[in-house]
Amino acid sequence: MQAISKELFEYSKNAEDRVLVLIRMNGGNDGLNMVFPIDQYANLMVQRPNILIPQNQLLNLTSDVALHPKMTGMQDMFNNGKLSIIQNVGYPEANRSHFRSMDIWTTGALDINQTSGWLGRYFDSTYPNFPADYPNVNFPDPFAISMGSEVSSTCQGLMGNFSHAVNDPFNTSNLLLTSVTNDGTYYGSHIEYISTLINQTNEYGTAISSSANAGNSLSNLYDPLNPLAVQLKYIAQMISGGLKTKVYIVNIGGFDTHDSQVDQNSLADGSHALLLEMISDAVAAFQNDLQLLGLEERVAGMTFSEFGRQIASNGSYGTDHGDAAPIMLFGNCVNTGIIGPNPTIDNQINEQAGVPMQIDFRNVYASILRDWFEVPEPSIQSLFEQNITYLDVLSGCSVGLAEQEAQKQKPLAYPNPTPSNTTLRFQSKGEHYQIFIVDQLGKAIAQAFDGQLSTGKQELAMETSKLPAGHYYFLITSTNMRELVAFQKV
Repeated sequence: MQAISKELFEYSKNAEDRVLVLIRMNGGNDGLNMVFPIDQYANLMVQRPNILIPQNQLLNLTSDVALHPKMTGMQDMFNNGKLSIIQNVGYPEANRSHFRSMDIWTTGALDINQTSGWLGRYFDSTYPNFPADYPNVNFPDPFAISMGSEVSSTCQGLMGNFSHAVNDPFNTSNLLLTSVTNDGTYYGSHIEYISTLINQTNEYGTAISSSANAGNSLSNLYDPLNPLAVQLKYIAQMISGGLKTKVYIVNIGGFDTHDSQVDQNSLADGSHALLLEMISDAVAAFQNDLQLLGLEERVAGMTFSEFGRQIASNGSYGTDHGDAAPIMLFGNCVNTGIIGPNPTIDNQINEQAGVPMQIDFRNVYASILRDWFEVPEPSIQSLFEQNITYLDVLSGCSVGLAEQEAQKQKPLAYPNPTPSNTTLRFQSKGEHYQIFIVDQLGKAIAQAFDGQLSTGKQELAMETSKLPAGHYYFLITSTNMRELVAFQKV
């Protein structure tokens, strides 16, 4: 273990600033109603005639792959190089029990005796002695945060869970602590352990609240009625406020769609459509926020579910427990595209058949550890029970904290896109500035500002509410500055 720990500590400094966001889709997501193999559409009609969305309503990604029509946000992300789809992800001899299958996904192991999570084992190897000695000067923040009231078993380590449960980062209550002494007895050692956890919880809570209050959110795309969007906005605020947490886990339930998965009168609507729209809109808003905050090269994300659904629909306009399904990776640093072939759909219904696994989910986990956190391959192999085959899922475009601060100095218009007025942020050199609104043809259509500004960061309110929908620029000019800042009016 010591050799592993030493090796793990030697990875790149840039990796220390990288963040991974995991979105857990609880219940078993119907991948064939999310990512459609267009080349198999005729056979899909045989398999699920009562729930299959008409092909002309689907959102094309490639000539062979399309998304559910409610996922416009993720279609835009794919087209802009910020979304990747991995097809047919699962594990051998899939277990269709919710509880056992989720155990397998969170532990990253088929061994029923494995109790630690795949990220918990990674953290154990990297940060020894946890939870004793943490937080400390070098690691003052929680290593992982589980959004909600329960810590994620994904981060369960040998002696403790590396994730800290957070419902609202602006409201973290301190736990009551009384002085305790370990008198050397069994009882004393356990009380000391509990005291350690209470102290840790209080210190982490303070760090989380401080970061959330110091952070910011610049996107206007978050829907306050979308609970996933609210959680992702919290995460953006914590990251922008300087919290050094490496992993965030969020949960969204409702994917156990045995009945009424679709609206009988409108197959593109229904319970599953609402969930997919919620995820697509929330992730698109989060990615927009990361871009505006100058953080999008530090953050990558992934969706996963415990299993897919069966290929054939049932008689209740739903689907039953299946096997493999697609997962989605998102962020500015994903290797955009479709990884893996489309599933092959039979032209005859096979009782209870699921989509066969072609890519083991543990290979995806291992690839993220290698490509994103830059963990050496021998160390990664020691975390998993099977021989790993790596996928090229993420590029090393992460910027460190120094580069992040430089990014924040660049001129920025927000919210962007905007339905009303806009704020223009830039660093002034204490000169006389003129700011024009310029259209796509390079024509100045309005003067937005003319005056002297003091030295330092400026945030100027720009009147854009009366502009027609479209793409525009702010042209900032002074004696020593001439810069274009793009924005979109919707």
